[in-house]
Formats: sequence, C-alpha cells, structure tokens
Amino acid sequence: MPSANMSVRSGTAAYPVILFYKYVAITDAESFAAEQRRLCESLRLKGRILIAAEGINGTLAGPEESVNRYIATLRSDARFADLEFKVSAGDAGTFPKLVVKVRAEIVTLNAGAIAPDKDNQLSPREWKRMMEENPDAVPLDIRNRFESDAGKFENAVVCDIEHFRELPQYVDRLESLKDKTVLMYCTGGIRCEKASALFRSKGFKNVFQLHGGIAAYQEQFGNDHWQGECFVFDQRMTVRVEEGLVQIGRCAHTGRATSRFVNCLHDPCHKLFILSAEAEEENRDYRLCLECLTAGITFETAEY
Repeated sequence: MPSANMSVRSGTAAYPVILFYKYVAITDAESFAAEQRRLCESLRLKGRILIAAEGINGTLAGPEESVNRYIATLRSDARFADLEFKVSAGDAGTFPKLVVKVRAEIVTLNAGAIAPDKDNQLSPREWKRMMEENPDAVPLDIRNRFESDAGKFENAVVCDIEHFRELPQYVDRLESLKDKTVLMYCTGGIRCEKASALFRSKGFKNVFQLHGGIAAYQEQFGNDHWQGECFVFDQRMTVRVEEGLVQIGRCAHTGRATSRFVNCLHDPCHKLFILSAEAEEENRDYRLCLECLTAGITFETAEY
C-alpha cells in the first residue's frame, strides 16, 4: 500500500483506492460536504467521505488521473496541504456509489468532547522497534472484532467489540494493561487518535499510537510480525500486502482457513462473520452466524 506523497505513482494501480483523514477545524461542514460531493462527481470518484466540525475522513476509488486531480485539489486548500494518503489497488466495483455525509464525529466513539492525541505517535519503524525490544510492550488492536478475525499483529490483544463506539465501555476490561506499554494500532490511524485520548483519560500512562496505522506499517515492513489479511470497508473486504502471509482467518462453522466474509442471513442480526465457500455449499444454515444458529434459527425460519 504505497503512500501518495503528491500523487498516485503511475503503475501503482490502474484503479487506485485512497484512504485519508485529518482532524482539523471545519467551520461550515455542510458547505464543505457539498463542495466535496461536486468535486467527486465531476471526477467520477466513488467511495465514502465523512465530514464534521472536527475534520474529514474518506476513502475513494477511481481512475488514476481522477484520483490524482482529487488529491491535488484537496491539498490546494491550506487546511489539507499536509494531508497523508494511503493507496491500494482496487477496481470499478470497489465502491458501488459515492456517499458524502456530515456527522457529529468523523469516526464515531461517543465518548463526549475528547480531543485527539497527537503527542504520542510513533513512526512505523519506531513502533516496530519498541514492539521487538521492549518486553513490557503489548500491541493493542482497537479495531472491531471481525477486523481482528481476518488479521492482526502477532501477540496482539484484541477488543471484543462490534463497533468502535463500544470501546468506551470496553476499556475497563483492559485494566491489566494499565501498567504495560500499550502499542495501539488501527487500519489508518484515525481511530487511534481518539482511542489513545480515551485510554489516557482512564489512567493508561504509557500509550503509543502507530502513525498511519497498519497501512503505513505494511508499506515499509510488509508482513513482518503481521498475521492474516487486513480488513477494509469496501467490496474487497480484505487486502494483503504480499504473498506468504500467515493465514489466521477461520470459518466460523468449520474452522477452515479463509478470509471470506458474509453477513448473517437473519436480517435482525446481519452480523459480519467469516464463512468458507465450501461450508456454505455443504449446509445452507451456515449462512447464519453461530449465535443465530444456537438460538434455533435456521435457513428456513430466518427473516430476510
């Protein structure tokens, strides 16, 4: 996943996907969102942009020239001149449509007024060195459960949450880490800036963030200390930076190695879980998550 310093490098991807965010004051979020929507539509870009008074959070895909024009236009605004972009390969089906929304937060934590942490970020090299050399250091994955199911750093503590907004209630279950050196990470860094502030407010003193997240780390170090694939919130579902990875994704029903995600067929549930194609062919009830099957719901009785 190479970074785009000024533009997407030719040959990186014919249909690049860019991931970006920045916490910065936006005085008129509605007007800025309208401008972003017009810009993306004019460039035939698809994806998702969330805008709030606290900043911007986006992931877009489109032809290389269009993506480069978008990057140049956004960086021409002084507020985003230093905006960092993570780039991976996609195609025309990566996003089905363009969504631009104004939200209260650019990533929903629901922890009240909490300013993002900026003073405890480590570069991927620094973060890796601390993980390798500090016996007290514990990698902490603050992403959702299903993301960690697909891939994580080795020996990482993962959070059993379905949504990031559940993290404030989950923190108390991590009391044993308060005296440890916590090496926090997420996909691109945006969640860590808020999560770090939350943890420090709860008495965690030695908390460090991986700047740029998994995406930035894998640009430099590939699968070193990484197991599985990286979950992404688009039609690809997971991506891998290179071959030869340690596969950790397991079918929820059979334990087969796979990174194939589906949503529980029972619509009131719709939980995201890992299911192998072979298991689905063997038993159509396996399109239901374990919890729904345990509750006695079957393919025949499920609500669609």
